[in-house]
Amino acid sequence: MIAVRPAFARLRKVFAAHPPVPVPPPDPSRPQHNVFEAAAAYVTASVEDDEDRLDEVSGWVAPDALVFGINELACRAVIALARERDEPVEAVARGLLGLPGTEPSRPV
Repeated sequence: MIAVRPAFARLRKVFAAHPPVPVPPPDPSRPQHNVFEAAAAYVTASVEDDEDRLDEVSGWVAPDALVFGINELACRAVIALARERDEPVEAVARGLLGLPGTEPSRPV
């Protein structure tokens, strides 16, 4: 219990030093997008090298939410591809990134 107090004290200092950024209320004239719509549109625009679309989509949700959505999309895509190929997830991920293979692990 004693070791927990210093950890919480450090967390309090971090949160006090970085207060939450106020989020403006949504504009009713603009359509609302969820994180996954934004992630799918952002990745598509990135693949198509569409800078205008990237700028537009990056304003749909908060930057940290967009990063979460892109990460979730990547995870789901790698898992789906591993299942389709009947290969381990790590092998597929490393292959997509052009990294050398590792020791075999279990398939998904």
